[in-house]
Amino acid sequence: MKYIRKTTLLFGMLAIAFSCTDLEEELEDELTIEFSDDGVTVIDGATEGGILPSGTLNASYNRLRNGSAGHGSYWSAQTVSSDEAQVGQKGGDWFDGGIWLRMHRHTFGSANDTFNNMWNDAYGGIGEVNLALEGGLAPEEEAQAKTIRAFFYWRLLDSFGRVKIITTSGGDAPQASRQEVFDFVESELLGALGIPAVTATLDLSGSVLGTGSEPYIVNQYAALGLLAKLYLNAEVYTGTPRWEEADWAATYIIDNGPYQLCGAGCSVPNLAKRPAVDSDPETLEGYAAVFAPNNQFNPEMIWSIRYDAASATGMNFVQMVLHGPSQLTYGLDAQPWNGYQVLEEFYNTYEDGDARKEASFLVGPQTDFAGSALLDFASDDPELQVNYTPAINELEPNSIRESGARMKKFSFQLFGRQDMNNDFPIFRLGQVHLIRAEARSRAAADWSLALPDVNALRDRATLAPLAAIDANGFFDERGKEMFQESSRRTDMIRFGKFQDTWFEKSNTDPTRNLFPIPQPQIDAAAGSLTQNPGY
Repeated sequence: MKYIRKTTLLFGMLAIAFSCTDLEEELEDELTIEFSDDGVTVIDGATEGGILPSGTLNASYNRLRNGSAGHGSYWSAQTVSSDEAQVGQKGGDWFDGGIWLRMHRHTFGSANDTFNNMWNDAYGGIGEVNLALEGGLAPEEEAQAKTIRAFFYWRLLDSFGRVKIITTSGGDAPQASRQEVFDFVESELLGALGIPAVTATLDLSGSVLGTGSEPYIVNQYAALGLLAKLYLNAEVYTGTPRWEEADWAATYIIDNGPYQLCGAGCSVPNLAKRPAVDSDPETLEGYAAVFAPNNQFNPEMIWSIRYDAASATGMNFVQMVLHGPSQLTYGLDAQPWNGYQVLEEFYNTYEDGDARKEASFLVGPQTDFAGSALLDFASDDPELQVNYTPAINELEPNSIRESGARMKKFSFQLFGRQDMNNDFPIFRLGQVHLIRAEARSRAAADWSLALPDVNALRDRATLAPLAAIDANGFFDERGKEMFQESSRRTDMIRFGKFQDTWFEKSNTDPTRNLFPIPQPQIDAAAGSLTQNPGY
């Protein structure tokens, strides 16, 4: 494998700041990227012949961005309802009618706008796919479209359970059972793969889907990844476990796909490197490179959502997690919102020396663009220097503004906009290793079978291998690998931990395993939608 990135970036602001005596200096603003991976050549963000989906299917792919890595929809609900993070009320900031407090405490109801946004985002995507299918597609594009639609229905299945299966534009349908939605998603994916079932000896020669490594386009491995995730959670969705099929699908991807874990030697330039701060690394390597602003075409990506600050907006983690003064650290074009705080107990599951810990969290005293102390003259603690502390004093009403480690797994860049350039993985190879490890262990009732896959990920994280593991240990390992990727709520439900108590969350009602059907949707359905039990 050849993995080459050559980058030349000279920013006008920096040139002026450091070269004020030469006003005739020619300023460059050039980005040249050359990347070769198993015959795929990438230049300036596109492969020869085109990498991005186009035509009638483009709108369907674009819909994947809605709510997947921004505030107020799918990502927020999956994260704040789990033990990963909270959105604490900071005096007059972030009360928002109490919706995030109730999300955290599992006292949410059907009037929460977040659930309505999730519903509309999913059905908006489904509607785009239905339009594309009715417009006529080539066989491979049709299989891609149905996989995208299956992904939106998987989100609805996982979040709400009983929804309408609508396959025509402008159509309607009765509310289906959770089993029926599961069966529909499974059948669509099996059809796209050209197989009647997932077996230990898969033959995908009949599939019209391709096998290329373009992460923005659904291929056989993307469809198999979604099937593997569906089967991993089948017992939750239907009452019937499907561990073996999850194992077989994941194993096929690992054994046959063109993907590699991004480890030592897999690196990208650190776009957040401040020129005057020697402690900022020049490059991001391994795990950190998978999620960087320049993570496009990372060899670990199987299916990713393309985000771009100019033309593919919707990822705004930088705004969601940083305190306002951190604008001066990175030279951001807008002041961050200071909303999301990582829960201390989750942060403490990481060992010191875990590369994922360093890559995922921003903690401690902060400095500005020049490396000087970053000050907050409106500080609500005795120190003026901004200091992100893992400890959080309370959820409300006066959560200290600098409390809580901050998410930086999808890392930032100098002079960034409110929308980020990092692509968001739907499936990546590290996740598939975890699916195989868990499914294989559960099928055999032997968690030691998870050790090879878990230790491969620990090795990438510069940690010593484990000699033994149990269900709780695996749950912790999965959490550390999949943090901030909209996985935690689903994992907690599967492991029977969503009813546990954690920081300022005491509700143990199992009906919260499903979100409520949004009340505006029930009101508009004229009796064809009924609410989930417990709401």
